[in-house]
Amino acid sequence: MTRVPQIRWLPDGRRLHLQDGPIDLLVEAVGSEADRRAAFEAAARRFTGLLDELCGELPLLRQAADPKRCPLQGAVARRMHEAVAPFAASHFVTPMAAVAGSVADEILAAMTGAARLERAYVNNGGDIALYLADGERFAIGLMDRPDALGSMRTVAIDADDPSRGIATSGRHGRSFSLGIADAVTVLAATASQADAAATIVANAVDLPGHPAVLRCPAQDLQPDSDLGARLVTRGVGELSEPEIATALESGAACARRLLATGLIESAILRLHGETVVVAAKAIDRAGLRAPAAIERLMHV
Repeated sequence: MTRVPQIRWLPDGRRLHLQDGPIDLLVEAVGSEADRRAAFEAAARRFTGLLDELCGELPLLRQAADPKRCPLQGAVARRMHEAVAPFAASHFVTPMAAVAGSVADEILAAMTGAARLERAYVNNGGDIALYLADGERFAIGLMDRPDALGSMRTVAIDADDPSRGIATSGRHGRSFSLGIADAVTVLAATASQADAAATIVANAVDLPGHPAVLRCPAQDLQPDSDLGARLVTRGVGELSEPEIATALESGAACARRLLATGLIESAILRLHGETVVVAAKAIDRAGLRAPAAIERLMHV
């Protein structure tokens, strides 16, 4: 029997909230009233049953991705695999590393396929899929870590910018991290690609074997974790400035490789109050004093 998700309007009357189990989406569309209605109806239709589709393939989704073969059948599951496949030859990564971004991409595709919109976004817990018609712009609010409120800054994404996805990973997020970054925010062509890349870069911000870093097996915290016995970060103590710089440079080197191969457009890395930006074009550093994080409020 298909699950019945919770679908409701937020008090502002502009945004739709869709929730089913661990999937929690905020959706907004800008256009004519008829197009907005069509887009929201399409989002609700596609969302219904989506979690069941994923659960039906969950054992495969929790296995290490094969870079050359995809045994998955569902549209979202295959999108997840496609996002992580470029990393699978050199990293342990499962399709679950791209689940939030892939769900956001799927719902956005349903909306734009049903209506002519000016702008739209699907925010899945901070992993965001964007649509921009010509001449449109989004200003995305950024925070320094995904588990706490802090000073808000923004980064603008214009219609001529290739980025249509933004995602954040790190040790304070909803998922486990192998690294020590407070947060790594990545902009990429799609939300699924940004989600996968943010995981990889955040894992690379690390000081292996450092005594100030507390780690434990992922399965001790969550028995069915796709990371199994791999050690995930649970706490980071005091670090010297050179140690912070070393960890950030490790992540930045990873981000530069992804930028060079076209897998990302930019990355903002944050650790213990320090920030590194890797980008294809200049990003206003002054506007990113507390930058590496997730969108909490979409300013449009």
